[in-house]
Amino acid sequence: MTIKLKYFSIVALLCMSLCFVACTEDWDFQVPEATTELQNDCIKRSLGPNLVGASVEFVYAMAIGDDQGRLVSARVEANIDGATGTYLEHRSFHTGSGGQDVGVVVGSPSVTEGKVTTVNFTADTCAASLRYYYIIPEEARGKELTFTFYVTDSNGKTISYKMGSYTVSNMDMKLDVVVPTDSYFSIADMAVYTAAEALANPSKADLVYLYRRLTTVNYLHSFVSPGGASEYLEDLVVDPSINNRTPILKTFGAIDQHLARNQYGVFIDDLDFQKIDFSSAPYFGINLKKDAGVWVETANGEFRAFIYINNVNNVRREMTVSIKRLKMK
Repeated sequence: MTIKLKYFSIVALLCMSLCFVACTEDWDFQVPEATTELQNDCIKRSLGPNLVGASVEFVYAMAIGDDQGRLVSARVEANIDGATGTYLEHRSFHTGSGGQDVGVVVGSPSVTEGKVTTVNFTADTCAASLRYYYIIPEEARGKELTFTFYVTDSNGKTISYKMGSYTVSNMDMKLDVVVPTDSYFSIADMAVYTAAEALANPSKADLVYLYRRLTTVNYLHSFVSPGGASEYLEDLVVDPSINNRTPILKTFGAIDQHLARNQYGVFIDDLDFQKIDFSSAPYFGINLKKDAGVWVETANGEFRAFIYINNVNNVRREMTVSIKRLKMK
């Protein structure tokens, strides 16, 4: 079956910069004639800092006049090989009448070889809008990413569009860690320790998580430093060798989109960790709730972290948390 995607459906994206030009009363402007030669444009869809293991997402739009030829292939070349899962969509998306994304197959599934990801068109089409997902590898940590997009038409003409550069964060991230009561949390490992594991690795046991329902104070779900705040450990006996003094700053305003995976559009980045002041921070954070969070710094100053509370469970006496962490030295 032959598919002809309407040429003018792509013009809005190709000419999107015109929408931001200021107007005055005496400004005489005319919408330019749409060109029918091969053309392309690109936008970056993903927001926030670029994290190792996360994706950078683009939409690559390309078009040629429907009487001038058809699209043959599209490819993307990154300056650093993408991690497993990097691909270019072989479906062209448009918005349906109900506002939903509708994908139309226009090519064969993409093939990635090293830095280059390619889609060959199988549909007779003169316009397409393909999404590209680049999974950031460990090799890109702290480096700059650039991407060059190419489209080739049936006349043998190839044009390109360059995007970037984009700085890759030095942060680490871990999602949805279940923390049971009376357990320990290691910032260095971004992992939960049992009491026995904490005893075997006392220098890495940075926090104690406790759930207590008290009549004297709203305690419930709490993070406490194993050293320096013994009055907040309640009835938990902590071995003297587990004595890190970990400053803790509680917050209810930092709902990071990477960690919460919601619509708020707020992101914690490297600079936030560098600016936070722990000089007067206490060694406890009690009565933590869903969507709250804590900033912490390891006792040796090696790491700073933000721990977001995804969920709390009073029945199971546990929390589910996600964490961003930055190595400071």
